[in-house]
Amino acid sequence: MKRIYLFWIGFLGLFPVTSHGQEAFGTVVGTVTNPQQAPLSGVTVQLVAMAMKGVTDGAGKFALDKLPAGPQKLLFTHVGFQSAQVEVIIQAARATQVAIVLLPVDYQLGEVTVKGNRSTGEITRLPPVHAAYLTTGKKNEVITLGTTHANVAEKTGRQIFAKIPGAFVYDMDGSGNQVNVATRGLDPHRSWEYNVRQNGVMTNSDLYGYPASHYSPPLESVEKIELIRGTASLQYGAQFGGMLHYVTKGADTSKAFSLESIHSVGSYGLRSSYHAVGGKIGRLRYYAYYYQRGSEGYRDHSQSNAGAQFIQLAYQLKPAVLLKAELGRSGYRYRLPGPLTDSMFHRNPRQSTRSRNHFSPDIYLPSLTLDWKLSARTRLSWITSAVLGTRKSVLLDAFADVPDQMDPVTGEYKPRQVDIDRFNSYTSELRLLSEYRVGPFRSTVAGGLQLLRNRLHRQQLGKGTTGSDFDLSLSDAHWGRDLWFNTRNLALFVENVVYLTPALSLAPGLRFEYGETHLTGVIRYYEPENVPRRIRHRFPLLGMNLQYNFNAQNRFYAGWSQAYRPVLFKDVIPGSVLERVDQNLRDASGYNAEMGVSGHYQRSIHYDISVFHLQYNHRLGNLVLTDSTSKAYVYKTNVGNSRTRGVEVYLEVIPVLTNRLAVSFFTATAYLDAIYQKGSRVVGNENYAITGNRVESVPRWMSRNGTTVRYRGWSATLQYSYVGKTFSDAANTVAPTPNGAKGLVPAYGIWDLNATLLAGKHYQIRMGMNNLFNRQYFTKRPAFYPGPGIWPSDGRSMVVTVGIKL
Repeated sequence: MKRIYLFWIGFLGLFPVTSHGQEAFGTVVGTVTNPQQAPLSGVTVQLVAMAMKGVTDGAGKFALDKLPAGPQKLLFTHVGFQSAQVEVIIQAARATQVAIVLLPVDYQLGEVTVKGNRSTGEITRLPPVHAAYLTTGKKNEVITLGTTHANVAEKTGRQIFAKIPGAFVYDMDGSGNQVNVATRGLDPHRSWEYNVRQNGVMTNSDLYGYPASHYSPPLESVEKIELIRGTASLQYGAQFGGMLHYVTKGADTSKAFSLESIHSVGSYGLRSSYHAVGGKIGRLRYYAYYYQRGSEGYRDHSQSNAGAQFIQLAYQLKPAVLLKAELGRSGYRYRLPGPLTDSMFHRNPRQSTRSRNHFSPDIYLPSLTLDWKLSARTRLSWITSAVLGTRKSVLLDAFADVPDQMDPVTGEYKPRQVDIDRFNSYTSELRLLSEYRVGPFRSTVAGGLQLLRNRLHRQQLGKGTTGSDFDLSLSDAHWGRDLWFNTRNLALFVENVVYLTPALSLAPGLRFEYGETHLTGVIRYYEPENVPRRIRHRFPLLGMNLQYNFNAQNRFYAGWSQAYRPVLFKDVIPGSVLERVDQNLRDASGYNAEMGVSGHYQRSIHYDISVFHLQYNHRLGNLVLTDSTSKAYVYKTNVGNSRTRGVEVYLEVIPVLTNRLAVSFFTATAYLDAIYQKGSRVVGNENYAITGNRVESVPRWMSRNGTTVRYRGWSATLQYSYVGKTFSDAANTVAPTPNGAKGLVPAYGIWDLNATLLAGKHYQIRMGMNNLFNRQYFTKRPAFYPGPGIWPSDGRSMVVTVGIKL
């Protein structure tokens, strides 16, 4: 194995260099200005088909030499300005002149202003080199929220990710509290199978203790969502899902002051307001927002209130040096209505089984970013950030068929359970991207290191009050579990793209994780020596991507990358004295493999069709064993492997596209075959093999289909979403249990209708009808939070949004 890694390291550095004859090359020179004809310095100029870049100087001038002759596309990007892409004809041994005018960013209340032909909200792709990251050969999608009709006020996942094939979403937190999404058969719980980021800053609460992303900014603040699938595990983080990146709106640099205000009202008491200001004063750019939302909820006793704030200050120290400071905060309080049994759901899905359960995360996200363009071919990025905050709950933790009733003698309810997590996660990530040439081969290397220091304090099983409000006080000063989960980790990563020809590129990569987690504290019902005290994370991850460009618009991509998921806090904590934990638990590991084609034909057909294989080894589970006294106990250990294979198809056809009218039809359909290759589960007091069973919460078919019509300032989208049936447990239980915790999750289909009206330059009105035909359904039977059983999704609802941009 060591020989393989040494070979890979050598492969990353240098390719054997041989000459393949002379190719015809040319040069492009030009200038970039703003609409007032003032030169723009620091504009990135990139050859779309390759990772060849340049940067404009103080006079707005640039030059790219040794470009392959023939038609090529150039991409111009600059902070605070709309990107521009132009096609030029490179002539051999000659200089081609271009003059580009970049328009300032004008979000028009989230709706991108388009000159000429109108956008239909089609999915776009990241360039091969994106900031200090490489995306060559990786499946990736970009959702521009301003060009969609998605219900952002309530973060309706099936609309937001409508054109992402295989995106599985479920709702469990009420109106608009959280985004729960996964792809390729992974668990969507708080998107914790992804490396989740905002503006490049990680938002996972604790990657090694509890990787859920509780930080939940309003989607009114988000310009676009970037999704890079699992083969991104080397550069971003080792997660199986890949990277999920929320890019916030930014300052309008054409003004010293700008204002945006968005207000929404809707069914079940929904009301939200979003206010943002921004601008540019000299070298300083600023952007800030304030957000509030409240809802009575679809179900009884399901009220929620949320708030978020954000400020960004960016100072241009030099044309090539940008220093940026950000502070974001998000929090909400949700009254949990409790799970239902199947009979309860069929009788009345809006009913509640709990009125005294509350949940509230409150997260702060400070960061400092240095972006330094050392030269036209070298870029350095250094991000230091933290995730600080709490996750608090007070609830009666019981199955749906256990009523929360007053004691007839005392006249009081049972004491509730209090749980508090305190997150202190610190990250410093240094990246360097550089372009170089070895003989006839152009290459781009991206590498760096990531330091993490996480300290998670978990206090659980506290005996709370018998009251009904959000009261975290204890009637007994001692916690059932009072634990610290301390992690230090160093990750080194490098990926190198070698352009074997102008059309063909190969990108090997390597990531090495070196860290350790220590568990300290007290579990009152358990002997300390039976709990794992140290978990090591020391292993390399390898990957390889390939891309072949048929032309500037269409490509073939393929990739393979190893991934892993660390043992989590909840995995090592025994739930009772009847459980024991393997002292040598292993992190789950495996790989992603994918290949596909993507691109577009003119403006009328957009597509991305891929196949994939996701291998997930060393899954955690339970076994029933006996000790030396023949006493049975549940043993938590690594029990088996699973694999998911599938096909993902995105296709959008635009038969009509003029300056006034656009009509499009789209489908985002996925087939997933997810099975356990080996493993066992505990049923009663016996172990049963689950080899050949389907992985829980993975439907065979998911399909979202729709049509969008845009005419002048009016547009609308009609969408149908279908999700096939799934199992709630690895045993593939079909008949529901009396408490609703296990059983089949039926297939469901949902219709949504959303429309937008642009009333002049500064005003916008959005209207949406969600779940048009009031389908009663649920997306999952959770095994843990927010409680085992059925959690119904919302029925028919309506939302109206009014926005102003000045």
